[in-house]
Amino acid sequence: MFHQACRDSPKLSPGGSALRALGAASWLSLSAALWASPAVALTPDDTPPKIDLNAFDASKKAITLPNAERLAYVDMGDRLGRPVVLIHGYTDNARDWVPLIPYLSKHDRLIVVDLRGHGRSAKPECCYTRFDFAYDIKLLLDALHIQQADVVGHSMGSIIAQTFAESWPERTQRVVLISSTGGPRASAAQTKSAMDFRAEIRKLKEPIDPDSPFMVAWWSSPTPVDEDFIRRQRKDAAAIPLTVWLAVLDQGLSLGDVQSSLPQLKAPTLLIWGSMDPIFGEDDRQSLQAALPAAAVKIFEGLGHNPMWEQPRAVADVVNGFLDRGS
Repeated sequence: MFHQACRDSPKLSPGGSALRALGAASWLSLSAALWASPAVALTPDDTPPKIDLNAFDASKKAITLPNAERLAYVDMGDRLGRPVVLIHGYTDNARDWVPLIPYLSKHDRLIVVDLRGHGRSAKPECCYTRFDFAYDIKLLLDALHIQQADVVGHSMGSIIAQTFAESWPERTQRVVLISSTGGPRASAAQTKSAMDFRAEIRKLKEPIDPDSPFMVAWWSSPTPVDEDFIRRQRKDAAAIPLTVWLAVLDQGLSLGDVQSSLPQLKAPTLLIWGSMDPIFGEDDRQSLQAALPAAAVKIFEGLGHNPMWEQPRAVADVVNGFLDRGS
């Protein structure tokens, strides 16, 4: 979704050989393959780790789930560590978490998914409701023999994380919702978001040109972001069939029933926003906080829809601190 700057993000670099099979890899061996420097605590003066995008993309595995959906994912980190599922947003893919990953706890086992219809996962004609996405996550955890996990979602991925936690509370340890929404409240007047992305997406025609004005704007940022990273993101998004763009827009981002199900979310929850988010603004923050009054809240002043890109170290510090409370 609407991509903003990586003010404090790691420098991204292409190239490099594919990773070895990650199944038995420890976090340190993975770090040696993915990054020029290990994912260790950095001082403000340290150079951020370089991340090999080719290696990350090559590390994706694919699995056919019992519902016949083929899902791509990356399984990385400490195989004996705390499982953390990272769920990306609309038209994104697992690579979106790359800026944040070096700063997450080295003790975590990260399950980084390509949602159905996105990245290297299958792109069926249907179905794309938040419940379909959440059920895929549940089946993936079944296949990986993970009984319980922390769930972290961004934008549409946060709505999927909500749905997973509501539907399978026994499988959910802690929840982090980044740039999220509680959906419209019946009793509250809604303010139009700063970016009317729905109207622009409905104007798209196939084939989608990754370098078209819309795609450049969709992936724009107010401060410099690595050009190769943005080019890859636009190319991957343009490869998503327009029918899938529209199906996810109409089904996965249909927010009318989100508010009514939120009381079922019982797991400890952390809410993170950028104060300048043009997609989910003050109304969305209020609707989610009203539905989850016990949730912890962190708002990063001056950041946009992708705070984990803009200040990944700061966001990771908040996420790690929250998840560590459940350990």
